[in-house]
Amino acid sequence: MFSQSVKFIDQIFIIAKQALLSQLGFAPDWLLQIISCLLNISAVLAVFLTLFAAISVFERKILARFQNRYGPNRVGPFGLFQPVADGIKMLIKEDVVPDHADRVVHFLAPIAMVVPTMLALAVIPYGRNMTAFSIDGGILFFFAVGSATELAVFMAGWASNNKYSMMGAMRAIAQMMSFELPLIVAVLPVVMIAGSLKPDDIVDAQGGYSLGFIPRWFVLTPWGAAGFILFYIAALVEANRTPFDIPEGESEIIAGHMIEYSGFKYAIFFMAEYFGMFAISGLAVTLFLGGWHAPLPFLEFIPSYAWFFSKLSVLLFVFIWLRGTLPRMRTDHMMAFAWKFMVPMTFVCFIAAAVWHFGSRGFFGWLLSLLVLAFATPLLTLLLKTRRNLSTRSYRYAE
Repeated sequence: MFSQSVKFIDQIFIIAKQALLSQLGFAPDWLLQIISCLLNISAVLAVFLTLFAAISVFERKILARFQNRYGPNRVGPFGLFQPVADGIKMLIKEDVVPDHADRVVHFLAPIAMVVPTMLALAVIPYGRNMTAFSIDGGILFFFAVGSATELAVFMAGWASNNKYSMMGAMRAIAQMMSFELPLIVAVLPVVMIAGSLKPDDIVDAQGGYSLGFIPRWFVLTPWGAAGFILFYIAALVEANRTPFDIPEGESEIIAGHMIEYSGFKYAIFFMAEYFGMFAISGLAVTLFLGGWHAPLPFLEFIPSYAWFFSKLSVLLFVFIWLRGTLPRMRTDHMMAFAWKFMVPMTFVCFIAAAVWHFGSRGFFGWLLSLLVLAFATPLLTLLLKTRRNLSTRSYRYAE
């Protein structure tokens, strides 16, 4: 009886959808398929629009606590209605388009930015049997639609007819393309070990427990831990988050490609940034953190979707934590870090995963994988060292 109730709670959304579709049994199959797709889309948008509204206020509150001050506290109880106030402000704010700008491309750029992030959310398994669109090449689809954001950034910079906007767009594209390579290569070991490009299969490959209580998550292997760290760093760059928020370096190039956007168009860019953060964090949970699997056997009574969103919340909190802790990196340092360390290190992770696999995935393979990483990491860090004189700088001021 207990197991049946646990199963019912875990699959309650699937059961509700099937019950709703059963009421439309008189409809033709093609119409039922369309309705099923619309229900999936509506559910994903409802969840992540709510999460976007929540994190927009919680991020400010968390950062305020880090800085020993109050966050939003005037609109609604404890400032919880601040997202509503922000939304109303963006809706009624004047939409200013620069003279001689390409109005069509200027209008389409924010749409081209937010749509791929929404599509990427569709292939992530949020719980047992809870993937909105389960396709065999889900990982390929995720990166295929995600790469379209570079085009949207270029559209915004070029259409604005502003040299600062164009320079900001070029810098953002260089940053995103440089870190997109290690982001993708960090995924290859997981795909190789799981033997599938389907996110659901990757989650299933991390099911079960070793020795009866150790989860078989890839992050608990040497190559998986290194790959997760590299993936997360690249995710910070792709989401334009601190310390890699170069496109929005106000002190250097104002607001980058978004300088000529205001009102609701700017809000869409803002929303796309957070949706991208949700998508890339959800993929990290799927690839390395076991997806919706529980960390211990006796905790499996908790619904699978609760575990997924708990892990997602932890990763989002780390995003905010880093923003309140680290300074912004310099552009040349960031690019050197990408090409001299991140790219070769992801290939080292690939080799380490192969060693672990051919070592029968046991303790011997685990140890050999760790030795590969321990040998390569200090060698690659030498590439980041510079021969410049790093002595203390002296400054002279005009009298």
